[in-house]
Amino acid sequence: MDKRVFDTPSDTARGFAEYLLKQHKQKEKLNIALSGGSTPKLLFNLLATEYQDQFDWSKLHFYWGDERCVPPTSTESNYKMTNDLLLSKVEIPESNIHRVLGENDPEQEADRYAKEIAEQLPSLKGIPRFDIIILGMGEDGHTASIFPHEIELIKDSRVCAVGTNPDSGQKRVTLTGSTINNAASVCFLVTGKGKAEKVDEIFNTKGLYLDYPASHISPTHGDLIWFMDVDSLTNV
Repeated sequence: MDKRVFDTPSDTARGFAEYLLKQHKQKEKLNIALSGGSTPKLLFNLLATEYQDQFDWSKLHFYWGDERCVPPTSTESNYKMTNDLLLSKVEIPESNIHRVLGENDPEQEADRYAKEIAEQLPSLKGIPRFDIIILGMGEDGHTASIFPHEIELIKDSRVCAVGTNPDSGQKRVTLTGSTINNAASVCFLVTGKGKAEKVDEIFNTKGLYLDYPASHISPTHGDLIWFMDVDSLTNV
């Protein structure tokens, strides 16, 4: 596990932007699964402004690690957030944007999206292999849309599945742990004091850490990098 700690959430976003740019310069094409959340908002804004001219956007293909089952016009949509802050502001081919159709039936969409991913990505040991998967972590230890009460999705053999937010009951299409752990690089973007308790338990393998889906993310044939701010490490 590679831990990269920065002073602020903005610095954390910039640290990942630099990492992404380095990966971009080393590879002809990148298949990237994006995340929602506050730190990705900072990241997307940064990429669309200061880094816009440093990328050949035609070589980046964007997918989503999870998506709420809402229309793409909804303020809850991860796609809408990404489109508003980044995709609409850079020269990226429409064919490079692979969104989850959140307006569709959740189970059917999980199957459809899994097929699209399998058709577009190379595979390793029969599982699609992303170049980079960006993840966040909730204060309950969930990641993507794999929540503690559905931790079995970590070992689910499917590419995608349907997760359910335990508070709202909202359905979400999510990559499974099997797909996430098959990536070449998995990058957590974690900021804020609200995450510190779970980070402490996960990093020090104590408490209820095994109940947290985020603790089970460990790429089998790839890198695991945590991009963090100091506030998220206050308990460590």
